[in-house]
Amino acid sequence: MLFLQKIIITHFKNYEISSFDFSSRVVGICGRNGIGKTNLLDAIHYCSFTKSYFSGTDLVNTGTNKEGFRLQAEFKQNDFTQQVVCIYKINGKKDFFLDEVPYEKLSHHIGLLPCVMIAPDDIDIINGGSELRRKFLDTLLSQLDKEYLQHLIVYNKVLLQRNSFLKQAAEKGNLDKALLEIFDEQLSKPAAFIYKKRVEYTTQLLELVDQFYKQISQNEEQLNIKYVSQLHEDKMESLLLKSREKDRILNRTNVGIHKDDVVIEFEEYLFKNIASQGQKKSLLFALKLAEYEMIKSSKGFYPILMLDDVFEKLDRNRMDNLLDWVCVKNNGQVFITDTHKERIEDTFVRLGIEGQVVELEG
Repeated sequence: MLFLQKIIITHFKNYEISSFDFSSRVVGICGRNGIGKTNLLDAIHYCSFTKSYFSGTDLVNTGTNKEGFRLQAEFKQNDFTQQVVCIYKINGKKDFFLDEVPYEKLSHHIGLLPCVMIAPDDIDIINGGSELRRKFLDTLLSQLDKEYLQHLIVYNKVLLQRNSFLKQAAEKGNLDKALLEIFDEQLSKPAAFIYKKRVEYTTQLLELVDQFYKQISQNEEQLNIKYVSQLHEDKMESLLLKSREKDRILNRTNVGIHKDDVVIEFEEYLFKNIASQGQKKSLLFALKLAEYEMIKSSKGFYPILMLDDVFEKLDRNRMDNLLDWVCVKNNGQVFITDTHKERIEDTFVRLGIEGQVVELEG
């Protein structure tokens, strides 16, 4: 079992210098709004992913008027302890260490200490555009397959270069077809690999999503969930060739795995257009628990699960179904935030959970 024993947070978001020791597999974190519950979870996520779950830039993660931040965490797995340290300075320098050894590439850390986060804004995975569902897929697959992550990094880099080239060509009024063909070749290889892995993993993922949705919602509603990709119809090389004129006119790449989506239907309609808020929340948790289960199956141990403000998002019956599965029927470490200490304690007693409650003050 992967177990976070301790984390020390320095100048990260609203924290000055704070240290937390965790002695239980299930940890409730309580306190009023704005005190730092979500930021504590984000610090844990940072130690797993080398980045924030919420913020795209580390300047936002740095405390006000501070020169940077430092995170230190101690993880235990099978009686073996590992220490993670991150040091970020506002000049843009970021160093990440595992047992005092620095990483040459931050991506090498992804998947070593896996975690799954469920936060309120994640409902946008259901309600929002395809980009958020691709990000969900990429987050999962990057923890399962290091080669997938490397191909994704290459693909995104070349995609940016190709789009920049198309814009520059439009400004100059001259398209260098030979150079464009080089970009197409560089884009096609990682695209084929990513597509193959998405097909392979989404089959298992979507079966699990359906199972968890029925378990959480306690009904037999039949969802139709499918992975949609332009590469179902043709190879990347052919798609790029057919789209060349359109790409030239619009100054961007209009085909590829960056257009993929996971489409969810209910009774032949888009789920997000007709589902109730309760149904959407149940589906969100089903997606995340499927991610959680797939990581466990791949790694041989459960990732750390973080549930942010879930008491406000699910009714008591759905909440009990969720916590019974993750806290009672499974043995991974779980962090749960709530504004009400009594509600966490009462839930632990009602479900027979032996948990630790950490109350934030300030």
